Amino acid sequence: MPELILKPVDEALLPELTSIYNYYVKNTTVTFHAREMGMDGMREILFDEDPRFPAYAIFDGDELCGYCILAHFKKREAYDSTAEVTVYLRNGLERRGIGTFAVKRLEEIAVQMGFHALLAVICAENAGSTGLFTSLGYERCAFYKEVGTKFGRLLDVVCFEKII
Repeated sequence: MPELILKPVDEALLPELTSIYNYYVKNTTVTFHAREMGMDGMREILFDEDPRFPAYAIFDGDELCGYCILAHFKKREAYDSTAEVTVYLRNGLERRGIGTFAVKRLEEIAVQMGFHALLAVICAENAGSTGLFTSLGYERCAFYKEVGTKFGRLLDVVCFEKII
């Protein structure tokens, strides 16, 4: 029986992870990128010079399921104890516990790295992600009305926070 694991993202995974992300760019409001991401853009998302902000590939045995990131909330010293949590799964792998596994592992890593607060910034109509983070104890801490535009629609953003 395969087991879920996180592995640090490396350059060899970049094409497949870019493809996973671009599905959401083309078909959903999960991300507000309106144009497909190229390899250089994806590299900027996944590779941070600061080792406190890692990206991990999520595997179920040998199957690449997606990726997750601890990212800068804002690049200012005042936010050094805060990270933004991001998870993207290959389309069709939702609701199998993979996202839950990834977020819980990121929380463990965040504690080891000395973070105090974790944030999830989500399009308000993304019920899957809002449900995931709520189920893991994240509390809604902000709501931004009509701050994003995609597919000709104005979209709301909700922010969830967990003190770890």
